[in-house]
Amino acid sequence: MTGEVVLLGVRHHGPGSARAVRRVLSEYQPQIVLIEGPPEADALVGLAGDEDMRAPVALLAYPAMSGRPTTDTPRQGIRAAFWPFAEFSPEWQALRWAVSCGVPVRFIDLATTVRMAVGDPPPNRMEADPIGELAAAAGYDDPERWWEDVVEHRYHDGGDVLAPFEAIASAMAAVRAGAGEDSVDEKRREASMRVRLRAAMKEYERVAVVCGAWHVPALTAPLPTATSDAQILRGLPKVNVAVTWVPWTHARIASGQGYGAGVTSPGWYHHLFTSPWETVPRWLVRAAGVLRRDGLPISSAHVIEATRLAEALSTMRGRPAPGLTEVTDAALAVLCEGDPLRLELIQRRLVVGERLGRVPDRTPGVPIGRDVAASQRRLRLPPQPEPKDVDFDLRREIDLERSRLLHRLTLLGVPWGRPLPWRGGRGTFWESWRLGWQPEFAVDLVEASAYGTTVLEAATARVAEQAAAAATLADVTALVEQCLLAALPEGLPAVLAALDDRMALDHDVARLMDALPALARTLRYGDVRRTDVPALRDVTDGLVTRICVGLPAALVRLDEAAAAAMRDRLDAVHAAIALLDHPEPTARWYDTLALLSTRDDLHGLLAGRITRLLVDAGRLDADDAGRRMSLVLTVGVPVARAAAWIEGFLTGDGLLLVHDERLLRLVDGWLTGIAPEAFVEALPLLRRTFSEYPAPQRRQIGERAVRMGEPSAQPADRDGGIDDERADLVRPTLAALLGRAAT
Repeated sequence: MTGEVVLLGVRHHGPGSARAVRRVLSEYQPQIVLIEGPPEADALVGLAGDEDMRAPVALLAYPAMSGRPTTDTPRQGIRAAFWPFAEFSPEWQALRWAVSCGVPVRFIDLATTVRMAVGDPPPNRMEADPIGELAAAAGYDDPERWWEDVVEHRYHDGGDVLAPFEAIASAMAAVRAGAGEDSVDEKRREASMRVRLRAAMKEYERVAVVCGAWHVPALTAPLPTATSDAQILRGLPKVNVAVTWVPWTHARIASGQGYGAGVTSPGWYHHLFTSPWETVPRWLVRAAGVLRRDGLPISSAHVIEATRLAEALSTMRGRPAPGLTEVTDAALAVLCEGDPLRLELIQRRLVVGERLGRVPDRTPGVPIGRDVAASQRRLRLPPQPEPKDVDFDLRREIDLERSRLLHRLTLLGVPWGRPLPWRGGRGTFWESWRLGWQPEFAVDLVEASAYGTTVLEAATARVAEQAAAAATLADVTALVEQCLLAALPEGLPAVLAALDDRMALDHDVARLMDALPALARTLRYGDVRRTDVPALRDVTDGLVTRICVGLPAALVRLDEAAAAAMRDRLDAVHAAIALLDHPEPTARWYDTLALLSTRDDLHGLLAGRITRLLVDAGRLDADDAGRRMSLVLTVGVPVARAAAWIEGFLTGDGLLLVHDERLLRLVDGWLTGIAPEAFVEALPLLRRTFSEYPAPQRRQIGERAVRMGEPSAQPADRDGGIDDERADLVRPTLAALLGRAAT
């Protein structure tokens, strides 16, 4: 090979291109390697050879920020650019070869400082795939199949290693000749590449350039004059940017973020590059492993038969070797037994995959990113792209710290973990999360770095900003809960001050009631998280007082929909009061309910519900409840009001009717005495009420109603004695349940 420059036009993320590039570099031994990529990353080249660096990784460029935003200056979303590299990327193989051989590397694309300043779209998008276009013109639906058939199998053994790239260059020249004028962005990029190519040619005798095949004609001699290129680049604005390496995943390469180049099967491409021999059998063995892990009985005979079928299909289709289409068809027919759902499992876990890369600890980055990485190591919570459910026992220090980290990151807009409902019967000391780390979180951490250098500092500043900007009382109360869950003691005063301000300005009792449950939960479970919140208790007590004062006026003149919404609020506040376990607000609440229960101007739904709440709390006995029900279920009371009262009283739990036959008789007698036309009006309300009961309760109520007409079903004398003979039958079981000796 002769000549000063070798141009290697490649398909981004092509395993065939990657192997061909590696062969050319090993034979040509260039003195410098130029790679399409951001020039700002030249200082990071050495990290590519670090033993802790594992592809897939990506170069991340983002605007360098300084200072912390304030509430007076709204934050702007940042723009970021990614250049992903997989193990099978030609650029990555060129980079690794150069670093291992001590050959200098320079990136030659248009500077990111310019692209972000002028508003050109950064390269986190699907780039044009000219090799894909050539493959389509040849009748191939997969560019890698075309490359393997036309390039790899032709030049792999003893052929001219440069011949494929010369052929690609000629084809690209023909394609570009009929493609029309380049865009302004394309002209700037290629002018920048030529400027850096000329500079390298002045310093070195042998130069290798690895770039997208589309750009090869623009870098082929004779080049345009240096003056013309300088004119294209003259006067372009710039902004400060920072660049670093970040982990990436195969799924993100398939999604098209960064130079995706149409790669929809990165797992397959990785296999092609890492397993050049016995490619098909090894792939089908891995596919069988995927299905076995899902509990499917796949034997070695299945793999052998699928391999034979894939080879037969490639022969019938005139291919030199089976490709992804052939092995997929064979896997569907043999391993999956024609089931497309099983094939989808292979597609997701193997063809695409969720391989996550790794970068060395010494990789430069924002301080908060390093703090997150250190916390992940300290808490033994490694980032993984595959969704994973975990349970934390908050009584353990390490689990408590894990929970706080996840809550703090959520406040910062980094949803690494999503809370799940608590597992049944495990108590409030347990917390469940679904974890799934995404590469884009690196950008979110860059944005969060404007608030502080550590997660704790940034979350504290962020929650204070959110509290100041919160529009409603409910927003602030939610922040209080988040602040306690994330253990941000320095951020809590600002949030409580905002809460006090919103309470003072908000006269809507409904919004005050909506705010109480979150505060009650925070107070009730604060001891689980070892939080001391006396200031929050004072604020909560004041909120209960404001609710009690405003509630009488808020319950009058309500239509049916408003009454139903207020009933739900009454239930929520009642449950919150029980969580508070504080005598003063509890007594104030029950006194307010007792006062409201005697009023005649309330909607029937609310009057019945308040009566039921008092009964459940033991503030009203069954006799008083029966007397009030009997007053409502009289001839003089409109049927609609009586039905609404019954709905409010009975909604939620039907055990009251199961155990108190007198109340059941009152309801039954009222129903049987309603006129036919009124019964039609009341039926929907009653049916809605009873349909909410669990099936066993409905069955028990029906059985009691059937037996009420029988003589033996008359109420027994409550003062009657206990049947000792029958009681003796249950004493051993009862003693065992209570853990006491039977007497």
